[in-house]
Amino acid sequence: MNRVRSVILAGAVGILILALAAPAAVLGQSRSLTKIRVVHVPVLIFAPLYVAIERGYFAQQGLEVELVSTPGGVSSFVVLASGRAEVVVGGLGAALFNAAARGLDFKVVGPVHMEKPPVSTPLVVSKKAYDSGQIRSVRDLKGKRVAVNVLGSATEFWLNAALLKGGLSMDEVQVVAVNFPEVPAALENGALAAGLLGEPLATLAEDRGQIVRLSDDFVNGIQVTALYYSGQFMREHPTEAVGFMAAWLRASRDLYGGGYKRDDVAAIVEKYTNVPAAVVKRAAAPFHDPNGRMNFNDFKRLQDFFKKRGALTYEKALEPRQYIDTSYVTAALKIVGPFAASR
Repeated sequence: MNRVRSVILAGAVGILILALAAPAAVLGQSRSLTKIRVVHVPVLIFAPLYVAIERGYFAQQGLEVELVSTPGGVSSFVVLASGRAEVVVGGLGAALFNAAARGLDFKVVGPVHMEKPPVSTPLVVSKKAYDSGQIRSVRDLKGKRVAVNVLGSATEFWLNAALLKGGLSMDEVQVVAVNFPEVPAALENGALAAGLLGEPLATLAEDRGQIVRLSDDFVNGIQVTALYYSGQFMREHPTEAVGFMAAWLRASRDLYGGGYKRDDVAAIVEKYTNVPAAVVKRAAAPFHDPNGRMNFNDFKRLQDFFKKRGALTYEKALEPRQYIDTSYVTAALKIVGPFAASR
């Protein structure tokens, strides 16, 4: 099966290279766009998706992207495996591992982002609670309600790291689920003591005087989000599957270094998140690997974490190669070439 897939992908790469070598006008006349549905959440870490749409990178690969939303968690994988979407951009949570253990028809095919200090998903508290002295450190959260956007998601791993760095454990707080856009209001009205809040929403809430960042340096270089392809997409559209990855890598390179601070990039992010470009430019930027490298050790750490949390439905640990396929990154790099930062 792997040999057959390698042959198919090699052919797909050849087709794409020939297509990219053709003049744009000819390309537009000779290729119709294949429409695919991509599950997303409109926050900063999804920016490569939006940049690739707006700059025509997907269209150049023969793709028309339709963005779709789900509540997250298990539903994203059910949507993917049932053929209601071709691609998911999402976190590495318990839902991933449980879905893989169940044999659902999908693969992890590439990375989305890493968190580096100052992280793009900080732990925040209300400005009122901070200014009054009620909450000034992580230790002050003991026994209180603290939110992640989805229970069993990668944000639980981040919260665990933030609490440990501040001297607490997950068992010493009440972990609840609150969607990112609802966190600032829940903090202000006292429904929450703290919560993780993704950029650029954190900077926007900060500008409005709603929140203070309690901790933003609790992880460094951890890979907790990924691209997922449905099995049907991989089997029926191998050329487009490679093309999607090539477009994603091009957009990730546009965001490398200070890309998020560029006016044109910030305007694209504003269009899809409804957060002003000026706020986007000041937000803590996530890191998108320009060569699509995945860290298998981080996958193991996450699986071990969710096992200890009692969130996994199986006993024997999954090996990365059971649910990860790096061949699409390898094929895409033959199209876009390796990336090296300029000095």
